[in-house]
Amino acid sequence: MTLLGIGSRINHLEYGKGVVTNVTSKHYWVTFIDKGLETIDIDSEFDVIEAAEDDVDTISFYEVERSLKQILKKWSDVSEVVTIADKWKGGTLVMTPGDPNLKSNEVAIDTFFHKITMVRDRLRVMEQKINSSNLEEQEKIDLQQYITRSYGSLTSFNVLFKLKSQQFVGQRSKA
Repeated sequence: MTLLGIGSRINHLEYGKGVVTNVTSKHYWVTFIDKGLETIDIDSEFDVIEAAEDDVDTISFYEVERSLKQILKKWSDVSEVVTIADKWKGGTLVMTPGDPNLKSNEVAIDTFFHKITMVRDRLRVMEQKINSSNLEEQEKIDLQQYITRSYGSLTSFNVLFKLKSQQFVGQRSKA
C-alpha cells in the first residue's frame, strides 16, 4: 500500500470527491466537496484520482486551512459568519404531518439554519458568477430577477437571523 501525501485527490464511495489535508499514522484527514472534513482510515476503500506521494508531512493542516480561508475570502462570499438569533439557539424545528397516524419529524434548528444560510451563500455566488459572465445584459437581468424572487421566497426564514443586515431581501415594491 502506498501512503498518499497531502494534496492527493480521492473519490470515496460514501463521501464523494475530496483532498487529503493531513496524514497521521492511521488516518487521512480529507476535505470532501459535499461533506466537509472527515477522518478516514488509511486502509479505507476509495479511488485515487491523483496521488501526491512525496508530500507527506511537508505542510500542516493549519497551513492548508489558513490558505483555504484566504482563497474563500478572496473568491466568494461564503466566509461571512452568520449567527442565529439567540432565542432559537438549541431549539428544535418540529414538522407535524396533517395525518395524525404519521410520525412527526424533528430537526435541530441550528442544522436547519445552517442549510438556509448555505442556500443564501450559493445564491450570492451564483449572482456573482452571472454578473461576471459573458452573458448578454438582458440575460443577466433576467437571471438576476430569478435570484431576487428566490430571495423573496426565503424571507419567511428571516426570523432566524440575529442580524437584520444578513436577512433575505426580495424585490421591494416601488411606492
